[in-house]
Amino acid sequence: MTNPVIDFLLRRTSAPIPELRAPGPGEEDIATMLRAAVRVPDHGRLAPWRFILYRGEVRHRIGERLAELAERREGPLSEGRRQQELTRFSRAPLVIGVISSPKENPKIPQWEMFLSGGAAAMNLLIAAGALGYGASWITNWYSDTEEGRAILGLAPHERVVGFVHIGTYEGTAPDRPRPDPATLVSEYVGPWES
Repeated sequence: MTNPVIDFLLRRTSAPIPELRAPGPGEEDIATMLRAAVRVPDHGRLAPWRFILYRGEVRHRIGERLAELAERREGPLSEGRRQQELTRFSRAPLVIGVISSPKENPKIPQWEMFLSGGAAAMNLLIAAGALGYGASWITNWYSDTEEGRAILGLAPHERVVGFVHIGTYEGTAPDRPRPDPATLVSEYVGPWES
């Protein structure tokens, strides 16, 4: 018996970001993807994540700011390196930032909240694919710098879970070798079985 959900998950791949084109998702599809993204394990019902939509002209302004930041950090950039930064957020018609926004809670550790954000990013990625879009989840150097996070609209206590680039993709996403699950699993027998 085949199962379309399992079949879809077993075929899931990430589309190459430079090949994502317009049109991107409209408001209805974005709302659907976000509804799927929040249906994740969330201990304490804290919603310790949020989403930022990067689309339209703002994507180019972000690129300019990231290029300036890269130059301040690295010195003069080559033209190729400068172009790389200028186009970070404009290669796809829509980028959705998945942001870890932890809440203070004496019982729930912040790492667990961050993992919940990772689950939200994965659901977002899967929902984009299920709606027929190409998508890819990345972070990159600017996610790990205070200045980069500020450019991208994060508060000081927040961290990037990922940026999901979404658009129309006409190709066949390249697959990569996947690990054999049998090499990654063991059966727990307990210390009393030694």
